[in-house]
Amino acid sequence: MESRWRKVKLAIGINKCVQVPRTIDNSSLPCATSFSDRFFPSPEHRSSASPTSTSSPRLSRSKSKSSKGTCAICLNSVKPGQGHAIFTAECSHSFHFQCITSNVKHGNRICPVCRAKWKEVPFQSRSSKVSHEINRVNSSQNYSWTTLTGRFPSPQADTGPQHAYSNDVTEPDIFDDDDEVLVQEASVTDDFNEADYNAIDPMEIRTYPEFSAVAKTDSHDHFAVLINLKAPPRSGRPENNTESSSPSSSYLSLLNSRAPIDLVTVLDVSGSMSGTKIALLKRAMGFVIENLSSSDRLSVIAFSSTAWRVFPLRRMTDAGKLEALQAVNSLVAGGATSIEEGLMKGAKVFADSRWKNPVGSIILLSDGQDSSINSSRLNLRADYGSLVPDSLHRSSFMAQHIPVHAFGFGVDHDATAMHTISEISGGTFSFIEDEDVIQDAFAQCIGGLLSVVVQELQVEVQCVHPRLQFGAVKAGSYQFSLSDSAKKATIKVGELYAEEERDFLVTVNVPVEKSSDEMPLVVVRGVYRDPITKAMKGMGVKNEVKIERPDVARDVVESMEVDRQKNRLRAAKSMAEARVSAECGDLTAAVEVLQRCQEVMSGTISAKAGDELCIALSAELKEMQGRMANQRVYEYSGRAYVLSGLSAHSGQRATARGDSTDNSSSLNAYRTPSMVDMVSRSQNLRPEPVNLLKPARSSSSRHQGRK
Repeated sequence: MESRWRKVKLAIGINKCVQVPRTIDNSSLPCATSFSDRFFPSPEHRSSASPTSTSSPRLSRSKSKSSKGTCAICLNSVKPGQGHAIFTAECSHSFHFQCITSNVKHGNRICPVCRAKWKEVPFQSRSSKVSHEINRVNSSQNYSWTTLTGRFPSPQADTGPQHAYSNDVTEPDIFDDDDEVLVQEASVTDDFNEADYNAIDPMEIRTYPEFSAVAKTDSHDHFAVLINLKAPPRSGRPENNTESSSPSSSYLSLLNSRAPIDLVTVLDVSGSMSGTKIALLKRAMGFVIENLSSSDRLSVIAFSSTAWRVFPLRRMTDAGKLEALQAVNSLVAGGATSIEEGLMKGAKVFADSRWKNPVGSIILLSDGQDSSINSSRLNLRADYGSLVPDSLHRSSFMAQHIPVHAFGFGVDHDATAMHTISEISGGTFSFIEDEDVIQDAFAQCIGGLLSVVVQELQVEVQCVHPRLQFGAVKAGSYQFSLSDSAKKATIKVGELYAEEERDFLVTVNVPVEKSSDEMPLVVVRGVYRDPITKAMKGMGVKNEVKIERPDVARDVVESMEVDRQKNRLRAAKSMAEARVSAECGDLTAAVEVLQRCQEVMSGTISAKAGDELCIALSAELKEMQGRMANQRVYEYSGRAYVLSGLSAHSGQRATARGDSTDNSSSLNAYRTPSMVDMVSRSQNLRPEPVNLLKPARSSSSRHQGRK
């Protein structure tokens, strides 16, 4: 199957869009002097680079222009004699024939280099439909293409700038042309009381009291109880990316693998995405497409000054993948940036679709500032809430929750806007600082999305002892509610990926208790929906947390698990406080907040025991201090790095930032096995790294990692 799919990609020229040139541009790097240790290589590293890449590091703002003799679509050489047909346009720019015909197929007639509007463009014609051609791919000698030259009518009174091909794309008013899902949705009940709490279930609940014993004559006003949840692993093995013979066999296959997904990618193709950036984006999208199965559906939205649907919601069969790859390969950068238009169009795909897969999500990528937002130095949340359609709000009453996983590409994107979008929708925000790792960042995201095993998870914590009340519920970004008597707390967790964990701390007041040697504190139970069967499941037998009440409590030590989570919450709170100070221009105060947190953490029992999470948190706090060295450094990368860290810790879900996609990184505490597997697949398939000057981890991070 892999060989067959490889030949399909070869036939449409997708293979030419995989490698990225070793071009380097530092003309617009704003903080070269203050950030030299991170972005500039050692002299011996510079000397090992190719002659075309010795002048400066590659961390460009993607304003590089296509050089003569280079195809502006795939960025590879167009020199004669290399076995590829070459098309020279009327504006004198040359491209690989297969690259440019893929663009033309989707209506684009604008030169990717000079933006000139062409009158004549190449066409490819085949004697049969795509699905028939796929069956003939194995006979490559019979896979013939005929060159035609089509002439468009001369433009009339149209001298304005052209952006990609949006003006030439026609789309229906209602996006109800989606492919039928492979497995029909099961009936859904919203009655959580029907869930069976006594059935054996693989979902795990563990509880840990802060101390195992409290003396009878002692009281404790903020006694912590940790609730740890762990989702079950994916059952069975991943299904093959082939079309199933019948819906019934597909259903059985799904029951043994995973829930299929509806994925909408909303991609920035504004002018700043030209050159290397859009080539890397196409490569990353090719990886996403290739790793979707025939039960998954994909739609592609592009936006610049406006937004348009590049590809409807289609099942990723062989034919669907081929058409999706052609659509992505046709993208051309140009115009301004309207994130709001892109999200509205993405939300419309879900709202108008006739069918629904069990899992739905949006991947949003942008490298710029939204044109409709007047940014201020404070970057207040109120400026950005309007970018998110109501149907994508986490608190909306839509039947299906659609999180937006936002990716800030490069150093020029609006990190506050992207973080706010992800926070409002219940998604994640990742900072792709090194542009070459975009494929790994996408891989980590879809590794999770393709392993959803729990939906609509709710956890209920009830006080047992009549004199107990909750003091606080520390749930991060998750919504929770307390009863009027403060004796019951409900936390809305939502979706979990396979083997993903969540930790929540609640505090209660432990009173003096002289009449008993044992005290029950709280009982924990949960309920969730199976994403495939849609059945409601109770999370096993009730978990009751008890502590001993001896006359004298001797040799009682604090729970390591509770202490570890206290440090996570402490670090996240310090990051948020430091960010507020930094946005107000007081970077000295911001750094002091982070330093104090490090000092407090270093004295805790989990840190002294060498706990991996505590080591990672300390390294991350140190890294943030370096990115707050001055205002230019903070605005260049510090803000995005901090916000991506906050997204990870508040939601307890992996985000990409710094070197987090590196398996040796200390920033992958929340990565699941499915995420690790997908990132490894991306790294194994990726060509030799083209960024010779990849930012190195700071010395403090390396030191922490060796502990």
